[in-house]
Amino acid sequence: MRIIIDGMGGDNAPGEIVKGVVEALNIINDEIVIVGNESAIKAELKKCRGKYPKDRLGIKHASDVITNDDAPVRAIRAKKDSSMVIGITMVKNGEGDMFISAGNSGALMAGGLFILGRIQGIDRPAIASIYPILGRSYPSIIVDAGANAECKPNNLLEFGVMGSIYMEKVMGIKNPRVGLVNIGAEESKGSTLTKAAYDLISKSRVNFVGNVEAREVPAGACDVIICDGFVGNVILKLTEGLAWNILKLLKNKFTDGGVAKMGALLLSGKMRELKSEFDYSEYGGAPILGVKGSIVKMHGSSNANAVKNTILKAIPYVNNNVVQIIQNSVEELEEITISE
Repeated sequence: MRIIIDGMGGDNAPGEIVKGVVEALNIINDEIVIVGNESAIKAELKKCRGKYPKDRLGIKHASDVITNDDAPVRAIRAKKDSSMVIGITMVKNGEGDMFISAGNSGALMAGGLFILGRIQGIDRPAIASIYPILGRSYPSIIVDAGANAECKPNNLLEFGVMGSIYMEKVMGIKNPRVGLVNIGAEESKGSTLTKAAYDLISKSRVNFVGNVEAREVPAGACDVIICDGFVGNVILKLTEGLAWNILKLLKNKFTDGGVAKMGALLLSGKMRELKSEFDYSEYGGAPILGVKGSIVKMHGSSNANAVKNTILKAIPYVNNNVVQIIQNSVEELEEITISE
């Protein structure tokens, strides 16, 4: 497999990107190509300590960069020599099996749509973001996590089917539970959108557990969390902010006085375990489901550990042929929506 990675995307590029790639190369047997400013990437490689398989590391020069300040669609159309456009184009041309980037989310989605194209029959591709579940060995995923602020009922059905396939084929969870985020568990609750979506999803083959209230999401009420991108992004950001504020509060309490510090020393191991469960860098990136190719979005502030884990955990996305399986499931979606 050849993995293409955006060397210039994200807050910590290219340094942390290069470090993460080197760490991953010492674990996997696949080839990685870093796309970006060649001289900058080579300079970072010289800083890397230890040996790594240089024969499986390539560099593809790109003279331009799409920044977070760029308008997504305009940037994809205008910056043809950017690391993002070149990387996605390499996947389209068969020069790579997967593209990974920590860059501009909107541009990455636009690039997937304009360069790779949508899977025929999928109306709206979506971002499937990892959602950590405390005390459980595997996370859930939120679909959509920010790509589509406004949706139709059939879009939520698509998100459920695509998310279920990803959870089973990549995360290894058989018959994953699919839940629809709503203001109440009853079928009659919610907006016109969620009521119509409930009816569609309940007729599909996914393991639909019905409506799920937001307070049940962190407890692992379902494995695939379905919602529009506005709700999904709010859930992610709220959870992230709440988690880190709780950890900060605990740290302050445990360092307030001698007795508290002694207690903190005794609990330091458990505190590190708790922090790691909240740490996004341990879980890898978020795939863009519904485009004709494998694209994975990393957190904008990804460090080397996040880059490494994204590479490691994205490999099954290609190996298990998720894109083709989604394509094969489109006929079922069409049958359900047409019957409505």
